[in-house]
Parts: sequence; structure tokens; C-alpha cells
Amino acid sequence: MTNRRSAPPSPSASLLAGALALASCATATTRAVEGDVAKVLVTSDQENQLGLQLKTDLETKQGVVYLSDPEVVGYVRGVADKVIQLGKRDRPDVTWQVYVIDDRKTVNAFATPGGYLYVYRGLLEMAQNEAELAGVMAHETGHVVARHAARSLVATYGLEAVVGMATGDNPGLVTQLAAGIATKGLLLAHSREDETEADEYGARYAAGAGYDPHGLVTFFQRLMQQSGDTTGVLAYLSDHPATQDRIGHVNAYIAQQGLSGGTLGDASYAHIRQRLAALPTAVAGPVPVAGAAPAASLPPAAAPPPAAPPPAAPRPSTH
Repeated sequence: MTNRRSAPPSPSASLLAGALALASCATATTRAVEGDVAKVLVTSDQENQLGLQLKTDLETKQGVVYLSDPEVVGYVRGVADKVIQLGKRDRPDVTWQVYVIDDRKTVNAFATPGGYLYVYRGLLEMAQNEAELAGVMAHETGHVVARHAARSLVATYGLEAVVGMATGDNPGLVTQLAAGIATKGLLLAHSREDETEADEYGARYAAGAGYDPHGLVTFFQRLMQQSGDTTGVLAYLSDHPATQDRIGHVNAYIAQQGLSGGTLGDASYAHIRQRLAALPTAVAGPVPVAGAAPAASLPPAAAPPPAAPPPAAPRPSTH
């Protein structure tokens, strides 16, 4: 009598079993379990694929227009790169890219999986110095380093769906996720715990790059002061609620960690603000990303003057 060997478990079953074992053994919070499972199931390549798909959707379906001025874009990328260098130490597997969305009516910034960082022109015009911009970009870098979007995948879709994506059994999920992010801000509307963790990354990375880590705090304070006056500010506050408790936590974290940095970058940033003020405003469709307020459309151009009437036909000769 021959003994039949049982078939080896499928990759899906093995991954699911491993993830369930990890979840069952964990004694931390649900959020921590989701983060641990995400590290196992969601690879860097899949995060990059999701970020690239979202970028394509933003450009082709949402009408995003990027600022093309080389001086401003180069400056923003230079500031971002200083804090990204610290992010690379924690996530060397990520290839980082920075884009400036040419929408001055929206004050916002967001990060998508795979290291894609986006900042709106409206936020650049709202910030007052380089340290504030560095704090914002460091905060968004923190979301990527901490894999907040990958954790949200597990929380939103469940273990089996994410396992299907990881093993290729559900290849269409990436496209569905990108569409959900572009239309509803899915995975980008972070939890309070995620925002707190990104704030800590932001303060730590900004200080590590030589900037005053309080730049993130002063930017939050300005947003709170102007939230009743500027509609576009609500976009940032809807995604990054700037409460006094949150500001107090960042200040306390800076003190507890002994973070310091002397660079504010007032003069260099003032030049960039002047440059931005001199640039024309792009006319683009709404960009409904992560609760961002639609860009207000510009008034229509004046209608051209009516064409002059055609000259009268010459009268026939009478001689």
C-alpha cells in the first residue's frame, strides 16, 4: 500500500498562515499587528507599483499639472533631499521622487507608497521659511518610512486580499487601490497615531538635516490662525489636524529627544516666495487627493473684441 504525499501548501496559504500566526502571537495593539503583517505581505516593489499607478492616475485622470519652473522645483527638491537622506537610512529600499503640484489654491502635501512625495504650490506660498518646508517634507517622508499606507492596506482590505496581491492571485487590487486613493484619499487619510508618528519622524529628520525642528510647529500654528480665512488651508487641516495637543506633543518630543538645529533659511525662502509670486498660475482641473480642496478656477479670459464689419462692396460704375 503506497502512502500518498500531501500536496505542498500554496504560496497564498503559506503567507496567510504566517501572517495569521504573526497576528495571533502579537501582544501589541491592532495597529502594531497590522504594521508587522504589512512588512511581511507588502513588498517594496508592490509599494512602488502602487505609487506609480497613482501617479499615472493623477496625471491622466485627475488633471494634475506640475510646476515646471526649474529654480523653484530644484529648490524644493534640494530641501526635501536633505531630509530624505535620513529616510534612506531607515528605508534604503525606497527610490524617492518629489513633485510640486501647480495649484496655489490648495495648501497641502502628501506621500504615496513607493516614496512619491507631492507638495502643492499653495503650501509653498503659505510657508515662511525653509525650516517649515523641511518639517513638512520630513513629516511626509516619515509616512513612507513607517509604511503607513501598507499598514492601512491590511486594515482596509483584510489579510486575505493583501495576501492575494502579494502572491499575484489578485493582480487587479493595485489598480483598484490607486483609483480609491485618487478619488477618496484612501490610505492617505492617516490615523491620529500615524500622524503622531510622522510628526516625530518630521522633527527628528528636520533636526538631523540641520533645520530648526520647530519649523513644523510654527507651520501648524500659522495654519490654525488662518484656517478661517483661507479655504485651501482646510485641505491640509483635513488630512493633518493641527490641534494644540498635537503641537504640544511635537514640542515635548523635541525637548525629550534633545533635538536641535539652527537653520531657518529665511533669506533663501523669501527669494523663492518672490519667484513664485512672479510665476503665472496654472489652469488645471480639480485634484481630489486625500481630501484636498478643489483648485479654484481662474476667471475666464476676456472675450476678444468683435471683428470689424467687412468693407462695403464697391458700387457698380455708371459710365
